[in-house]
Amino acid sequence: MNATPAPDKSMPDEIKPVRGAGGFLKRLGPGLVTGAADDDPSGIGTHSQVGAQFGYGLAWTFVLSFPLMVAIQEVSAEIGRVTGAGIARNLRRHYPRPVLWSIVALLLVANIVNLGADLSAMGAAFALLVGGNIVFYTLAFGIVCVVLEVVLSYPRYASILKWTTLSLFTYVAVVAVADVPWGRALKSLFVPEIQWNAAYATALVAILGTTISPYLFFWQAGQEVEEQHRHHAKPLCITPKEAGPELARIRMDTLTGMAFSSIVSLAIVFATAATLNAHGIHDIATSAQAAEALRPIAGQFAFAMFALGIIGTGLLAVPVLAGSAAYAVTEMAGVAGSLDSKPLSARLFYGTIAATTLAGASLNIVGIDPVRALYWAAVVNGVLAAPLMFVMMLIVRNPSAMGRLTLSRRAAVLGWGATAVMFVATIIFFASIL
Repeated sequence: MNATPAPDKSMPDEIKPVRGAGGFLKRLGPGLVTGAADDDPSGIGTHSQVGAQFGYGLAWTFVLSFPLMVAIQEVSAEIGRVTGAGIARNLRRHYPRPVLWSIVALLLVANIVNLGADLSAMGAAFALLVGGNIVFYTLAFGIVCVVLEVVLSYPRYASILKWTTLSLFTYVAVVAVADVPWGRALKSLFVPEIQWNAAYATALVAILGTTISPYLFFWQAGQEVEEQHRHHAKPLCITPKEAGPELARIRMDTLTGMAFSSIVSLAIVFATAATLNAHGIHDIATSAQAAEALRPIAGQFAFAMFALGIIGTGLLAVPVLAGSAAYAVTEMAGVAGSLDSKPLSARLFYGTIAATTLAGASLNIVGIDPVRALYWAAVVNGVLAAPLMFVMMLIVRNPSAMGRLTLSRRAAVLGWGATAVMFVATIIFFASIL
């Protein structure tokens, strides 16, 4: 019998071989959390509206967006892991300051509005379950998210975010009790039911805007830097011999996270198409409205699962939105900031988390309609996403930033393809509102 080889203790944890299902799950991290955060309460509202209004007619767009999501999020992760710095810090190092300031300013506006919409949806969902004041619950959820991000250490907090992704399985449970015509539903993934009207075009752009969002780029890059520090590793541009297993790990993590996100998004569309659309309910503006509309059609269980899913994914997405803003602001300012830092040593980082979260929670108090605000957040994201992706592609192909590990030509084709699609989507979006 051959002896089992002793583990190589000289090899950092993050580049040791993955063995078995336990090893696979342990290696998942930034990509999984980023993918799950993509299905935030605002995204749930968008997907619910798509399912209610168009039934299965736009399901094919998730097949289209999946490789684009994987490509651009992998670019984001590689920027962080290869350079040892986030996107904003790379912009500061290699590109004109006005570009950096404009991108970070737009990101802050979009994130605050998204935070307001997400926290409001969480408050509304909780009120549907237990009754009470929506504004109070909205503020309470905001405060809870801030406290968790500030008080917990990075390893503990990253673990909580990872486990919170399980909340999205509630939408798989909703599909299980909905009467989905699976033949038609699966056919819709590959055979588009195209409608030549403004509403259909706007919905198409909304799907792309909620699946390919700027805050996810900053978050995943920042998380790769956090993981590098946690494992006491060096940027891959300094240690290119370690790049093979690390880039493979990023690819596996990102692919898994984006697949998870796409499956959950489709579950929401299928569930609302089989229930709301099938019963003539087409006008859904928020995720909470979708949950309430499900109750008389699909029953108390489906309603409760849908509402609980809104709260669970909100607890995951709100810290990601606020954290991505904090990474961008501190990197723009050229100061240290990390979820692993003590609050007093990273005042700007944690101050940005608190300020953006509470500013978002306050939108509801001052009378700003979160649904209308979300529309304008989509406009800002539409303005920001395509140019930001363009700049990211420049970074990832720049030897001054990436050293010998510039993005391969094959991956670059996918990245530029995703960027081109977002540019076209942005043009369609503005054409539809003019």
